[in-house]
Amino acid sequence: MRDEEWIMVRRPTVADLWNPCSSDSTSRPLKVIFNGPAKYWTDALPVGNGRLGAMIWGGVASELIQLNEDTLWTGVPGDYTNPNAPYALSEIRKLVDSGEFAEATAAAAKLVGNPADVYQLLGDIKLEFDDSHLNYDKETYQRELDLDTATVQIKYTVDGVEFSREHFASNPDQVMVTKISGTKPGSVSFTVYLDSKLDHHCKTNGESQIIMEGHCPEKRIPPQVYADDKPKGIQFSAVLDLKISKGNGIVHILDDSKLRVEGSDWAILFLLASSSFDGPFTKPSDSKKDPTSDSLNVLKSISNLSYVDLYAHHLDDYQNLFRRVSLQFSKSSRSVVCLKKNQDGRVPTTAERIKSFQMDEDPYLVELLFQFGRYLLISSSRPGTQVANLQGIWNKDLEPKWEYVYIPHYIHQTITWIVTGSVTSVLSSAPHLNINLEMNYWPSLPCNLSECQEPLFDFLSSLSVNGRKTAEVNYETSGWVVHHKSDIWAKSSADAGDVDWALWPMGGAWLCVHLWEHYTYTMDIDFLKDKAYPLLKGCGLFLLDWLIEGKGGYLETNPSTSPEHDFIAPDGNRASVSYSSTMDMAIIKEVFSVIVSAAEVLDKNEDDLVKRVRKAQLRLYPTKVAKDGSIMEWAQDFQDPDVHHRHLSHLFGLFPGHTMTIESMPDLCKAAENTLHKRGEEGPGWSTMWKAALWARLHDSEHSYRMVKHLIYFVDPEHEKAFKGGIYSNLFAAHPPFQIDANFGFTAAVAEMLVQSTLEDLYLLPALPRDNWGNGCVEGLVARGGVTVNICWKEGNLHRLGLWLKNRKSWRRFRLHYRETMVSVNLSCETMYTYNGRLDCVNTYSLL
Repeated sequence: MRDEEWIMVRRPTVADLWNPCSSDSTSRPLKVIFNGPAKYWTDALPVGNGRLGAMIWGGVASELIQLNEDTLWTGVPGDYTNPNAPYALSEIRKLVDSGEFAEATAAAAKLVGNPADVYQLLGDIKLEFDDSHLNYDKETYQRELDLDTATVQIKYTVDGVEFSREHFASNPDQVMVTKISGTKPGSVSFTVYLDSKLDHHCKTNGESQIIMEGHCPEKRIPPQVYADDKPKGIQFSAVLDLKISKGNGIVHILDDSKLRVEGSDWAILFLLASSSFDGPFTKPSDSKKDPTSDSLNVLKSISNLSYVDLYAHHLDDYQNLFRRVSLQFSKSSRSVVCLKKNQDGRVPTTAERIKSFQMDEDPYLVELLFQFGRYLLISSSRPGTQVANLQGIWNKDLEPKWEYVYIPHYIHQTITWIVTGSVTSVLSSAPHLNINLEMNYWPSLPCNLSECQEPLFDFLSSLSVNGRKTAEVNYETSGWVVHHKSDIWAKSSADAGDVDWALWPMGGAWLCVHLWEHYTYTMDIDFLKDKAYPLLKGCGLFLLDWLIEGKGGYLETNPSTSPEHDFIAPDGNRASVSYSSTMDMAIIKEVFSVIVSAAEVLDKNEDDLVKRVRKAQLRLYPTKVAKDGSIMEWAQDFQDPDVHHRHLSHLFGLFPGHTMTIESMPDLCKAAENTLHKRGEEGPGWSTMWKAALWARLHDSEHSYRMVKHLIYFVDPEHEKAFKGGIYSNLFAAHPPFQIDANFGFTAAVAEMLVQSTLEDLYLLPALPRDNWGNGCVEGLVARGGVTVNICWKEGNLHRLGLWLKNRKSWRRFRLHYRETMVSVNLSCETMYTYNGRLDCVNTYSLL
């Protein structure tokens, strides 16, 4: 063969070797669709690059783009210690030991601290178009978020001219981009300016630029600001740069703060923003960062890039993450679900699909919600950003949802609770550590987005620094501790508020479980050695010191609460403080198990910490079953005044923990099933999704699917029902109000229904609702041990399985479980293995 006859052949990829085999091969667009502008914030569409976020309303004559930057918070670094806490702790423990639980609850108010700081907004881009846009053709209006491209697009027609706007937030270039265009030359005219609810000022810079500078309050409730005051809170800057078509169009400056575009073919807006935040331990007044210079430097770095270049960078970065996982469902081979048009020929809006779900149970909407959760995580949590908070990065308020203004709460007199103050919900996106922050990151590992977890571990490192001081001063222990709620300053002490939620020193311990999970999914031993184990060690030291001698030779926690829940004490009084709540003990068991497992991997079995942990494991208070057959939530079988409470804290050992399994503890799992029935199906979105995951762990597809279905009902912002859950028109999940954890919990729960794993076992379709998702295919999920999993099924039965290890150990041994079948397999790295429905290996392919 002559040289010129050689051809280059690309190495086959997994996609080449794996043929999707779901019954529905039709490509279904992953889009959130509207046929009109947003009326409420929860109609607007979110974009984000991990750090910068925007909510795009899609107005015609006037457009609102609400902006967020994830380091804009109130406050300054705090002192999270209380030298009087040890005395209060001693008093509380004595009261608990004597069975005076209501009195102990009242005394425990002495251990709560100051309120956490709150997440702020950045501001708005405001666009005002010509009056002709008031008479746009409503039938032509389209507004959609394409999850595959992370792009919002708006189209409408005015007098025969089609106008379009495209919005995206680029992570690699750290810029938010908006392109406005019309099909008629010279048809684009508008005024643009910046605004903010924070103290700020705007000015034009040159002929096509606006700079907005401002600052966050130093205190949560900002004092009146005067012009000559020197700001001490976090400072920020936003830069809006404008480009228009060459040849057509002109830009005018209005009022030294606005830009007016006249007669252009198109216009592109570039939004850049920075803050003076320089880490949780640096006061804003000591920061050397210049937000305006930082933003202008980023703008300079992209000045030679075209819109096409920026969009290509954005797509390459985003799709590298998003396209790792695909999912398709259908009810049966005879009922393929697609984007059917309405009688008027329109594709139904997403709101219409939500409203009809209780009737049609459209599997496509489940796919969309699953991928929407992945989209939100990619858009709100990237390496180097802050953690995704209660609202991800999207917030419109100076006082975001679920912040509390605290006035010292209650005193106990004989039998009556005398209220001398109150906790008023005023509107916090602060990380809540008793379920919400953890749930935000549940999908990151099984849904192939491990990089998105990095901010969580950075945050955990900061928490451990402050938490060490809190542990030493407040509790006179070694190690480090974190409570229920934190903020950008890595607050570690108990928050101001009711004892039943504020006094909960297990937040850091729960987060530490994510460290081990990251290792089990990635098998990154350097991460385990350098990042995870030092944090686990500090957490373990605190837990060992926090445990005290209890009755019957057990080690106990005292004081102890079950998050946000009260009980009726034997004397008839309501209380929340006792000893050794089931959740306390379950988290400690999980952390101790993780420490022992990590020590085995790192050859640290002879370390003093590990020896102490092993001894303590034998003396931990066991999980008990109540008289009614459910899991006891507290160490005593107290009367529960709210059996339908939203928290499932006493089932932590089942999910997300691993100390309670069907194989090892069938009796406790039966009690867990009874507990779920007792709790009922009602509750806020995040609670519903926790229940879905718990039912999935029990391999109960019927009840797991019932929880999925329970979440998908339409929430009208004008008629919200507190604690009822649901979905808004833009797919944001509701508590209500909007809380992003249920979006992430939904994605994680669906993954849990399809694949479950340990380091040795892989369970296939353990909770598949065979009637509702009878046919389907999922590609790219990840199991523990670093295994990537593809599964296809037909009429509810496994049809094809693909497994491969990539860049891991040379081989691993697994047990594959499907219904009653169990097969042991050996997997080598860089090799794809395919199996049929009987788990026979039918092919192997080299990926090298």
